[in-house]
Amino acid sequence: MEASAELQWNTDKIGEWTAPSDFEVTRERIVAYAQATNDENPVHLSGDIAPPVFAIVPVFGVMAPAIVGIVPGEIVMRGVHGQQDFRYHRPIEPGQTLTSRAKALGITQRSTGAVVLGKGETRNADGELVVEQLMTYFVRGGQFGDSIGEPLPEHDFPAALVGTAPVASVEHGYDADTTQRYSQASGDPMPIHLDNDFAVAMGLPGIIVHGLCTMAYTSRAVIGEFCPEDPTRLKRLAVRFSKIVQPSETVTHALWRDGRTGDGHERVVFETTSSTGAVAIKDGLAEITAA
Repeated sequence: MEASAELQWNTDKIGEWTAPSDFEVTRERIVAYAQATNDENPVHLSGDIAPPVFAIVPVFGVMAPAIVGIVPGEIVMRGVHGQQDFRYHRPIEPGQTLTSRAKALGITQRSTGAVVLGKGETRNADGELVVEQLMTYFVRGGQFGDSIGEPLPEHDFPAALVGTAPVASVEHGYDADTTQRYSQASGDPMPIHLDNDFAVAMGLPGIIVHGLCTMAYTSRAVIGEFCPEDPTRLKRLAVRFSKIVQPSETVTHALWRDGRTGDGHERVVFETTSSTGAVAIKDGLAEITAA
């Protein structure tokens, strides 16, 4: 398969770090994010420690352009968030000055479209790594050709657990204004989450919930079941976004234990199903340190 002659993919940007971007962490910003995702953990609601998915906020301004900038402008609006994978090295706390940068890592061609993989990293004022993250942007129907750069990360649901009973099941609902609150707290202004007419024009049934908002709900379920006394024990959180969710729906997170990693972290796998029966999040993975 050859890349489309009509559309220009900006492959020269692959592997090129963006300029660094600074972010001042305030207690108010942490609290706003916790409230937007209905997070009930006291250390998050107080603003003492940022919720896990808050880690997207300092890097979003450079990461989104680094990834989306690879895609031809004519088809960029066909794209959707495909996967997200956070690896936590240090907690995000109020008063920190964080510096983030990002780069595109590669393009993978699939039968249904092209997937751009990007990486972001966030460091503190001492240069210490705080968070690393991978993100994919799936362009429906995008034709690139032979895949280049780094392959997509894999964290597939274990075959041995298919059909087995989860160790926990947690249900969450959204509020009518969830998408508006999340947009303000996260800095993500995409109109498919805010403007019903625009969402319908894009072929959606109406406003949809941000994928990262639903991911924040999965982190609430994982922490609530496995490390509520110390959320910083969560060291990795990865998901594959599969189906849309609307604010009127509820979601149920099913969680399974899946042994331990080579460095002794407990592995928890999960999937999230909406009240429509659709699997909204697949191949969920969390890694948690011992108490």
